[in-house]
Amino acid sequence: MPTAEVNGVNLSFTDTGDGEAVVFSHGILMDQSMFDAQVAALSPEYRVITWDERAHGGTAATGPFSYWDSAKDVLGLLDHLGIESAVLAGMSQGGFLSLRAALLAPERVRGLVLIDTQAGLEDPANAESYQQLHEIWMAEGPEPVQEIVSAIILGPGDWGDWYAKWADADRDQFSLAFATLMERDDLTPRLGEISAPALIVHGTADAAIPMERAEHVRDGLAGEVSFAVIEGGTHAANVSHPDAVNDAILNFLRTLD
Repeated sequence: MPTAEVNGVNLSFTDTGDGEAVVFSHGILMDQSMFDAQVAALSPEYRVITWDERAHGGTAATGPFSYWDSAKDVLGLLDHLGIESAVLAGMSQGGFLSLRAALLAPERVRGLVLIDTQAGLEDPANAESYQQLHEIWMAEGPEPVQEIVSAIILGPGDWGDWYAKWADADRDQFSLAFATLMERDDLTPRLGEISAPALIVHGTADAAIPMERAEHVRDGLAGEVSFAVIEGGTHAANVSHPDAVNDAILNFLRTLD
């Protein structure tokens, strides 16, 4: 898998297809492979780029980082690939960084696809539970909590492949990623600065981010917004319900052509 040296970090990425570029950014504890179904569906018409963010998959973090750093990473990846502007598509934390990229360089963002994400901070009740999961993971590894974590992110299913990835992952890297998640700033007051056209995709069975958080993003953005509700979709709706999500994304992208 190719890598790009960006901002002092070696980013692992894939680049498939031709046409207008769409860059997919994954959620915490995931990696670029969570978008395999989107690559297959979109690459006949679009240039589809996926990447591993800092502290995930094939990209190691060199120290603490923020989602602003991650936003600069995705913009740096565009530079590396010679892409002037792209649609930025992000799931959960991938949406966090995509919104920040739209604030940093609005001229480079043709559109946003925001999958099961939000602009604000974690609910305090969830934050306490997540901290407990983090402490167990760091002390004992993922096995004692992997079913809880997969239920939150992926929903029902056989997630043995992800369990194997989590078992092999560096715990210190996970801790850096977790700190970034929990210490992020609130973008809600700045949503009105983002005028790029956007598609918001949200699953009705998202166990991590309630639908009203997505509605807040819809109501706060300054540009034209489409909203796709994925019936039964989990926090990773693009994994649990790929066909419905792919249809929504393709319909949105075709409005930008």
